[in-house]
Formats: sequence, structure tokens, C-alpha cells
Amino acid sequence: MWECDTCTRTFNSLKASEQHMNARGHWEHYCTPCRRMFDNGNNLRMHLNSRTHRGANVSCPFCQRAFTSASGVSHHLEAGSCPNARCVNRESIFHTLRQRDRNGIITNNLLEWHGETWTTENAWNGHAYQCYLCRRGFTATGDLDRHLKSPAHMQEIYHCPNKVRCGSQFKTLAGMFNHLESESCGFIKFSGVQSNSKDATKLAVGNIEREAEREVILFRLKTKGETARLKDNTNVKEKGSGFKAGLST
Repeated sequence: MWECDTCTRTFNSLKASEQHMNARGHWEHYCTPCRRMFDNGNNLRMHLNSRTHRGANVSCPFCQRAFTSASGVSHHLEAGSCPNARCVNRESIFHTLRQRDRNGIITNNLLEWHGETWTTENAWNGHAYQCYLCRRGFTATGDLDRHLKSPAHMQEIYHCPNKVRCGSQFKTLAGMFNHLESESCGFIKFSGVQSNSKDATKLAVGNIEREAEREVILFRLKTKGETARLKDNTNVKEKGSGFKAGLST
């Protein structure tokens, strides 16, 4: 007897079972629209959640670039790759989400947050620009910068919300979203991640935009104050010059 890979039906021959599974699309780990077989259920699930079947329906809130998933948008923003939001990066997103996530549902309550690190001339040891954490040497400051901002030395600042059964730790929001999208811990479905991430992204973006606007306003006020002060000083000098000219005549 031959069994169907998916349903409970049995057949007297292999050919009959294959005909049934071909007709019903009952092959295990089989994508019927693409007519492709996969080694396991996880590979099939990743394929079904890929751009091939999902398209690109998740857009960046700043530049409107389309992505297949929430993890794609998160990586785009955390890397500082959005041309319309240069102030948005891994640090600013975590800072905003940590303020809102007071119960620590997805963010870690860190005693110390190092934030972003940049290379200075002090990193030069006479032969190379040296990473102060792993002692690895680089020929240029830009290379050391990229190393310091890579996952190599990042803190784990997020965790899976399924604390009881999972508790996995992540260095980026994109990494956490990718974990949830894989459905490996069974906490939420792929579609649920996308809908919930939109609300979280809107919240984070709204706060980041308000902070950016505040910085711009403060800068303009400061610039306006400096301009007014310079103008007052110029008027005083001009009056002084006129007074001296009157005395000379």
C-alpha cells in the first residue's frame, strides 16, 4: 500500500498514489503553483513567504521603497540606507522603541547602552587602525568604521516576545522580525508579523520624525539668535563709526 504524503488516502500502487498527489497537489513540501519540491517544511515555508509568492507589499515609510517583509524594511532603516531618512538607524530605532516598550516585550533593559561607535586617529597603532574590542587591524578608518558598525560587536538589544518557550536574543530588529517570520518558535504567523510591524514602524517613525523636527527647530532658533546678535553688533559698530565721523567733521 502506498500512502498520500498529505492526506490519509492509500493506494494499491505507487503510480496511483503519484497520480493522486499530482492531481491534488498533495506532495509533501511541494509548491503546486511553481511545481517545485523542497527538502523540508521550513524551506517550503520560506519559499511561500518569498517575493515569488508574497510580492513586495511592505514599503519604507520614508522613501516608499517596496520590500517583501518587515525584516527587509527594518534592515533597510537600521543600516541607515534610506536616502530620505539619514537620521534613522539602529540606535535611533532602538532608543525610540525602548522608550515605548516599558514592559520589555521585545527590547532588553540594558544597564549600559554603547550606541554607535566611530573611528578616531587614536585607533592608529603605528601599523594599522586597530579595533579596541578584538584587536583586529584595518588599513583605513572607513574599514574599521564598517567593522565596528557590523554585527561583530553589537549588543543583543532585542529578544523574542515568546519568552517562555523561546527567549532568543537578537542584535537587530530585523533579526528579531526574521526569526518571527520563520515561524520557528510558533509565536506568530508570517502575516501577523507584517501587520503588527506596520503599527510598530509607524510609532517609531512618528517619534523619530518629531525628534528630527525638534532638532531642526532648535537649530533654526539658534541660527536666528546668532544672526540677530551679529546684526545688533553690526548696527552698534555702524553707529559708532557715524559718531566718530561726525566728531571728525
